[in-house]
Amino acid sequence: MSDPQTVSVPGRIMSAEMAEQPAVLQRILDEGAPAIREIAAQIAARNPRFVLLTARGTSDNAALYAKYLIEVLLGKPAGLTSMSTTTAYGAKPDLTDCLVITVSQSGGSPDLVASTKAAREAGAITLAVTNNAGSPLAEVSEFHIDVLAGPEKALPATKTYTAELLALYLFVEGLRGNDGSAAKVLPELAAGILARQAEVKALAERYRFAQRLVITSRGYGYPTAREAALKLMETTYIPASPFSGADLLHGPLAMVDNVSPVIAIVPDGKGGEALQPVLDRLRGRGADLVVVGQQDQVDAASAGFALPAGVPEEVQPILEILPLQLLAYEVTIARGQDPDAPRALAKVTETH
Repeated sequence: MSDPQTVSVPGRIMSAEMAEQPAVLQRILDEGAPAIREIAAQIAARNPRFVLLTARGTSDNAALYAKYLIEVLLGKPAGLTSMSTTTAYGAKPDLTDCLVITVSQSGGSPDLVASTKAAREAGAITLAVTNNAGSPLAEVSEFHIDVLAGPEKALPATKTYTAELLALYLFVEGLRGNDGSAAKVLPELAAGILARQAEVKALAERYRFAQRLVITSRGYGYPTAREAALKLMETTYIPASPFSGADLLHGPLAMVDNVSPVIAIVPDGKGGEALQPVLDRLRGRGADLVVVGQQDQVDAASAGFALPAGVPEEVQPILEILPLQLLAYEVTIARGQDPDAPRALAKVTETH
């Protein structure tokens, strides 16, 4: 007979790493925040005129979240880079007085390292945000923030994503001289959400045999929509299309009908207000609409998952993604697949 301890249980690693997230968030607040504030103070003193963010995959969604923070809270222009302009085309932009933030779980992808090195040579202030302080990316960057998530072994990134979000939030708050106190409630609230896995398991039955999914949001919730789509695609293999609510109205809405599953992340704030016309149109088309948001929004949809009330909109994405990580896990298990090891994927993706 096989030793039960050697038998691989599908999803065991991903499940354990999702469960670590409240502790990781607390570790960042307790141990990482002072260093993040110090780095933010040093960079703020140099007064960068604009910000560029560089990332791939899950970290690219964290970078998009940071773009919203920088533009909304700091009032500075921010953009997402196209690394191939440097690595493939050899472009040499003048990056004097620009802050370049490179976000990467492993810090090992050659294109991230090369583009960050080129940015530093072009005059940029360079900051790496990684889960690996000894990575090549950390070494070529002037500054480095360790997200302190601990080793992540499951191929789908879960705890490193929420750790990146919190580290980036604290950094942006530090740039404007704040302590990021709005984040102090997150570990406890995250634990409460993760404890409701049975709710998500019931919700997962809606998508076990889905052929495609549409995921939408606006504002701070849009990076969550993109990350949720990525998690669902890489674990369940169901094609999931993420759209800004505004973009959804500009054509793709035509593919939504009364059997189309749509997941809407509805922030409690201006992003949610901007999404309301989209939700009205989706309901008008009879879409199978599931909402992740406040209880009143869930009550007006086909089904959903209610999030805690009273959380500032700029930190809600750290909570919004949690039930959607659980959903990806539960749908994958229901489909008889192993979310720990999606086909054709590697933990460190080396692009050039």
